[in-house]
Amino acid sequence: MNVFSLQDVHLTLGAKAGKVDILRGVGLDVAAGQSVGIVGPSGSGKSSLLMIMGGLERASSGKVTALGQDLTAMGEDGLARFRRDNMGVVFQSFHLIPTMTAIENVAAPLELAGARDAFDRALEELKALGLGHRADHYPAQLSGGEQQRVALARASAPRPKILLADEPTGNLDSATGAVIVEALFDLQKRHGATLVMVTHAPALAAMCDRVIRIEDGRARETPEAARAAA
Repeated sequence: MNVFSLQDVHLTLGAKAGKVDILRGVGLDVAAGQSVGIVGPSGSGKSSLLMIMGGLERASSGKVTALGQDLTAMGEDGLARFRRDNMGVVFQSFHLIPTMTAIENVAAPLELAGARDAFDRALEELKALGLGHRADHYPAQLSGGEQQRVALARASAPRPKILLADEPTGNLDSATGAVIVEALFDLQKRHGATLVMVTHAPALAAMCDRVIRIEDGRARETPEAARAAA
């Protein structure tokens, strides 16, 4: 079963100097439970592709299907509900609410979804990521790595079928980034989610089942032999 199916996806954005083609006819299928790394030069459109897959950016043309639902046909409210019910998103910047504790940040999407056990589940997820003792701390009291683990807990606590990660280690040192990577793949396996991750790090992308390279607005799959040599 394909969790994602992209057909001839284009993204064109306006600029003062004229229109800019970001994506040019991208086609991509992602099966349930797969991990996919998306790589490419800066400005190649890899983050834009991830945002389109998450319904956070609209394609100029083409079709994007996720879990059998046509995202390109949904309105903003429908997309928001779909993300709430099916997706967890982790960004390079942690996007934690500074006035809320770690457990409150993790529980927030669960509460919005009407979960009565929101705080119990939030604490369970924080403990799984080694942050049970930091549940009552605010983001400013946490290190960068701890903040990203809180963001991971928030994304995974609703048990999403899809995990999207945009440069999840981009703001961290190499040692802390390695901890986050291990946690991210552990979450994917523990919950049986499909993971799509944008990264500049070839070694990190090579840990995924598949690697998709975006260049000049087009997508191509990197052969396994080439990945192993990277």
